[in-house]
Amino acid sequence: MPLRRRTISYSRYGYIFCLPFVLAFLVFSLYPILYTAFIGFTDMKGVVPKEVNILDNPFENFQNLLFENELFRKSLVNTAIIWICNFIPQLGIALLLTAWLTNKRLNIRGQGAFKILFYMPNVITAGTIAVLFSSLFAYPIGPVNSLYQMLGWSSEPINFLLDKWTARGIVSFIQYWMWYGHTMLILIAGVMGINPALYEAAAIDGANGWQQFTRITLPGIRTIMLYILITSMIGGLQMFDIPQLFQSGGPDNSTYTASMFIYAQAFKGQYLYNRAAAASMILFLIAAILSAVLFYMLRDRDAARVRKEEKRIRKAAARAQGGVTHV
Repeated sequence: MPLRRRTISYSRYGYIFCLPFVLAFLVFSLYPILYTAFIGFTDMKGVVPKEVNILDNPFENFQNLLFENELFRKSLVNTAIIWICNFIPQLGIALLLTAWLTNKRLNIRGQGAFKILFYMPNVITAGTIAVLFSSLFAYPIGPVNSLYQMLGWSSEPINFLLDKWTARGIVSFIQYWMWYGHTMLILIAGVMGINPALYEAAAIDGANGWQQFTRITLPGIRTIMLYILITSMIGGLQMFDIPQLFQSGGPDNSTYTASMFIYAQAFKGQYLYNRAAAASMILFLIAAILSAVLFYMLRDRDAARVRKEEKRIRKAAARAQGGVTHV
């Protein structure tokens, strides 16, 4: 009787190794999200613990925030403005630096030093950066004011931080300055994953650097750019440290972001945990909806078309087989 060869299945070890991460996700991510959503429908507030009840109108907190609370709506607008004003130059400069550092024709020396230099602002703590820029734009004596007067652009000191759009611009610049190096490194990693034979073939065909960048590099890092866009958008919705430390949301709440609003509702004044939870869930829904829209708009249309055609062929084959069997 021939002996059967015993095979060992290692798949169960994979499940065992994944189990700690799944448990951590359930305890530290999924449960807090569900509990926060629940609080948004209740009357939970105050420092002293008391019985929590679901409101007669469960959506009262959400309605108050969206239709009656002007500060919350303003915080959403501020968050959008500051994120857009920092993400556009962030991505643009990161793409230019990526094209420069990955260009084989230029053969840039000391690329490692450049990468460290560009990434360095991301290592500096938010508190240090807030103090730095507060000192730069200090009134009446500060480096920027001194420069303006030395160049003859102003005859007297200017209090830059009292202007709403100047404050927003500075916060946007800080966010851009902190994150463009990080974005650049991710894009460079994406470019390094593109097959070099494509560039060689393009060069043989006479394509210049700009044509190679637009026809090969950009399509090749499309997925990476989608990842950067979504993660940056989510990070923008969570923007808190720089606006809080730099101007505490001022002047006149012009840099007051949605995360600052949530913090103030939960840990200041009346400790309105229910309003803070409702605002958190609104931000969560905004992030989810925008992410879904971006995934749909930037999807690979060619691959989707191929899958659709394959599905149509399988259905046609199944119908034909069913007809033959019936006959």
